[in-house]
Amino acid sequence: MDLLQELMQITEEEQAILQKQEVKQELYTSKEQFIIEIDKLLSRDQMIMVRKHTRFVDFPLHKHDYIELNYVYHGQLHQTVGGKQITLQQGELLLLNQHIEHEIEACANEDIIINFLIRMEFFDFIFSYIAAENIVSNFLLNSLYNHTHNGQFLYFKVAEVTEIQELLHKMIREILQPSLFSESAIKLYMGLFMIELIKHTDKLQHQGELSRRHTLVVETFQYIEEHFREASLSELARQLNQTHYGLSKQIKKATGHTFKELLQEKRLDKAKELLEGTNLPIASVAEQTGYDNISYFYRIFKSKYGQTPKELRDHAK
Repeated sequence: MDLLQELMQITEEEQAILQKQEVKQELYTSKEQFIIEIDKLLSRDQMIMVRKHTRFVDFPLHKHDYIELNYVYHGQLHQTVGGKQITLQQGELLLLNQHIEHEIEACANEDIIINFLIRMEFFDFIFSYIAAENIVSNFLLNSLYNHTHNGQFLYFKVAEVTEIQELLHKMIREILQPSLFSESAIKLYMGLFMIELIKHTDKLQHQGELSRRHTLVVETFQYIEEHFREASLSELARQLNQTHYGLSKQIKKATGHTFKELLQEKRLDKAKELLEGTNLPIASVAEQTGYDNISYFYRIFKSKYGQTPKELRDHAK
């Protein structure tokens, strides 16, 4: 049986839909609002899931607590995303962040839609490999740090891009026909897929609207990500052609945190990573993460993690 024939088969969920014609929200969420929870669909140790979209029923307005990729394997997909009606044709895809609302019209028997569900933590794994200044990485960066709550989506017409189609098909096969190395292979393919999207942003048809404040916040997180050791608000304000006070106010309003708090969060996360993954002396870890005063570093580190740097390293070992 080839892959399309396998995907065309009616699942138990679709059989139940054909009998009752309704979506059981309790299968997807434990919340009052319809926010699909990834923990309802895959185990905690899984980063990515590939799932055939349930046909034959309208899927009501909802959000997710993860990144979702809709891919039309066969047929087409009609949906409303952020109030905009979009029809995806075979080979096209839609990348949605965790704040966008969308609703999907019932798919016919021949409409095979594959949903890729990706935990936010996965992007910690691949983000360092993705170039900074482009639409896709801006989208991922905003989704990863979850501060602005702007609903975003990216719609790509990539049916004719062989590299993207092959990577998507490889991931689908690894999920449906798993082997010993499938989990590692899927992570690798997904990282390569994101890079291919960046290379083909000319195929981007539409993206969710970005406010000027949102753009400034994305640029702020990029700056902190790349320059956390020596970062300063005054330098960032100069780069963005903003006043020091005005930029500070916009960051606080959009994220609920000051620039100093965001920078400290990044520095301490990096320090924890170095303590757990290297044998660098603690003083060197402090220096490499932007702290000249070792006593201050110890104090704020323990305040965040409940352990001194030495205690955390000993516990990790």
